Amino acid sequence: MSQTLSLKVSVCPSAAEMPSSGQYQVTGPALHHSLYSLTDSSTADPEDEEPQAPARLTPLQRLTADMCKDQKTIKELIIGRRVGFYKVRGEIGYGTFSRVKMAFHALTKDKVALKVLDKTKLDIQAQRLLSREISSMEALQHPNVVRLYEVVDTPSRLYLVVEYAGGGDLHNRICNEGKLCDNTCKITFAQILAAIKYMHNMNIIHRDLKGENILFTTSGCVKVADLGFSTRVSNRNDRLDTFCGSPPYAAPELFRDECYLGPPVDVWAMGVLLFFMVTGTMPFRAETMGKLRRCIMEGQYSVPPWVPGPCQRLIKGILKQVPTERCAVDQMLGCDWLLPVEFPWSLVTPGPSSSLRSLLDSETGSLEEEEEEQEEVRSLLEELGFTSDHLRNNQLKDSRNPVSGVYRILLHRAQRRRGCDSLPVVRGMVRDPKREGLRAYRGLRHTSKLCVLS
Repeated sequence: MSQTLSLKVSVCPSAAEMPSSGQYQVTGPALHHSLYSLTDSSTADPEDEEPQAPARLTPLQRLTADMCKDQKTIKELIIGRRVGFYKVRGEIGYGTFSRVKMAFHALTKDKVALKVLDKTKLDIQAQRLLSREISSMEALQHPNVVRLYEVVDTPSRLYLVVEYAGGGDLHNRICNEGKLCDNTCKITFAQILAAIKYMHNMNIIHRDLKGENILFTTSGCVKVADLGFSTRVSNRNDRLDTFCGSPPYAAPELFRDECYLGPPVDVWAMGVLLFFMVTGTMPFRAETMGKLRRCIMEGQYSVPPWVPGPCQRLIKGILKQVPTERCAVDQMLGCDWLLPVEFPWSLVTPGPSSSLRSLLDSETGSLEEEEEEQEEVRSLLEELGFTSDHLRNNQLKDSRNPVSGVYRILLHRAQRRRGCDSLPVVRGMVRDPKREGLRAYRGLRHTSKLCVLS
């Protein structure tokens, strides 16, 4: 009787990292045939079996066979042209501890971004930040937050496989093309606001909002990226004590070397982003760090008079020195300037569900109703060669799993086809009782049970 095995992938991008048993391993008992076969035939007697026509391989079987036997594929794995199930292409960016490369999934053909980190260069603090980044991305599933598909771990490198946004970032767009027009500002800022509202509802603080971390897809959808400085709090009134982020976007309380509240820090950075989008310049500018610090702490900025009045009021409501006096996120959503913006989806997007269970249960019909996208993903997985046994043996909640990577990519593809990356639209000043209710937040003092930091 054939016993299906779990699929476990361990990839090494260099010859020094290759395990003696090969790059890819399938856990299970010793097999009579290829190490990468998906079934165990160790109990069968080859002499007793009748000759059979060679079975047609699934895409998954062909890929795993190539990774075991094909010399070209093996060479690409050794030199880093392949990482796991991903074909690596050129470099598209870099950071303090990482490089970002474009890649394609060998099975789904979807384009992804690979964030490559050299583990030998990460100190304890950097490792802690990386762990937080992975944890935060695992918890978030929102149209305006970059998604994590998979984590590929090797002895010397860690690869974060994330959603690819091919439209560049906000900083470069404004530097190259100048300030955004009013409607484009509304649509862009509303998406940033939706992402941060969702993150704060999940008790996750970004702490590094800046133009370079606001990405665009080719269709113009905003993706908030780089959660390396993010942190999760037990509640939004928890105080933090680590200076994070880029100084031009840093709130004044960060320069006081005291504890601070997380959400108002993100709100301040959104105010700086908004000013940057509508004017093409930064609100706080100075030749030295000391002068910049003083400028921010004293609130020395001026909004050009040609900026629309409702937008001016929003900027001034955000860039307040006292954290608890800044606009709350719901106040910002209800302001006059954003009132005409309508989202094609709910602002309160649920978090990731236990998708593995629903995929498995869809076969037995034990659940009363299954979402169409889950059925679509299940069908696509079957076409690629993944069976229900693969899903049972590989927990999709674990990002360090190639099956999780395929599943998440296909799920996101199905969600995009259903409009999850659709842009907000500016309809004009149409009265809506629900939106009008948000207007009541304007002018209210946002208070906290904690004392005001000074």
